[in-house]
Amino acid sequence: MKAHLLLLADSRLPAGGHAHSGGLEPAVTAGAVKDVAGLAVFLRGRLATSGLTAAGLAAAACAHAQTCDHAWERLDAEADARTPSPAQRRASRAQGRSLLRAARTTWTHPALDTLAAAVREPHHPIVLGASAAAGGGTPRDAASITACGAITGPASAAVRLLGLDPLAVHRTLAELAPAVDEIAAEAAAATGDWAALPASSAPVLDLYAELHLRAEPRLFES
Repeated sequence: MKAHLLLLADSRLPAGGHAHSGGLEPAVTAGAVKDVAGLAVFLRGRLATSGLTAAGLAAAACAHAQTCDHAWERLDAEADARTPSPAQRRASRAQGRSLLRAARTTWTHPALDTLAAAVREPHHPIVLGASAAAGGGTPRDAASITACGAITGPASAAVRLLGLDPLAVHRTLAELAPAVDEIAAEAAAATGDWAALPASSAPVLDLYAELHLRAEPRLFES
């Protein structure tokens, strides 16, 4: 992976990722995650469901960005169909909007311009895949960054929400690294037929997202 692609996996990227917990905050509120062991279960489940789905979309977007086809609306519609929760759709589009602005400032690439022109607020994994292509990355790179982000974001939120030992949390992330590689490989292998992209569901995360909208107070947007 090219070094500058690591910018897309950096939490300091000004794309709004720090404001989202990936469903971890409502899981904590519900009592489903209380400690590092519970966090590990949550992260593994998120990676295998919404993480796989997002990684597949990002890989497809990266592959699409390398063509002359401008049919971004179709791929964005595939992302919409895989995001049944209205709250999660809003969160994904908000993050996508922020990431697209940051990516277009960082890289000059026609795919980013055509995506911005075609979809007013594209879904986050679509933008991430296009951004990876703009940085010279491959679909596998896009899938890896997306799969990794599916667990690092909630893990970071867990430290703030539960006061967990950061070293123990990062050990958990390291133990999940082989699973991240497996998910990325699976996602990157299915970029040809958009209708056949991964569509793993996480109904509990969908429910948490809707409940979180009405939660007060809350530290994260999602």
